[in-house]
Amino acid sequence: MAGFLTTHVLDTARGLPAAGLEVVLYHLEGASRTELARMITNDDGRTDSPILPQDRFATGRYELVFAAGDYLRATGQAGADPLFLDEVPIRFGINDPDSHYHVPLLLSPYGFSTYRGS
Repeated sequence: MAGFLTTHVLDTARGLPAAGLEVVLYHLEGASRTELARMITNDDGRTDSPILPQDRFATGRYELVFAAGDYLRATGQAGADPLFLDEVPIRFGINDPDSHYHVPLLLSPYGFSTYRGS
């Protein structure tokens, strides 16, 4: 097995990497959700190491939860409570144990997008 999982968060409203944003990875199985990792993005909007490294990488269903609300509050971009975006969950599947899966998040106070990156 040589696969691993990474992310990159970009603040599209400010045109900068989203530094200091918490990202939590869960493994999904049926109705259960198990936390596997909790990390904070660095100055480049990336985690310092893979969220799911090669030695723990496995096929299955996963969820990344981005603490967008906390980040938006910390950067002065939050509007009145309740925020339009608070936690941003992205559910995805890993079916190739030998691939690099990259799940970036493009974030603004009122919208987000994602894709399978490289």
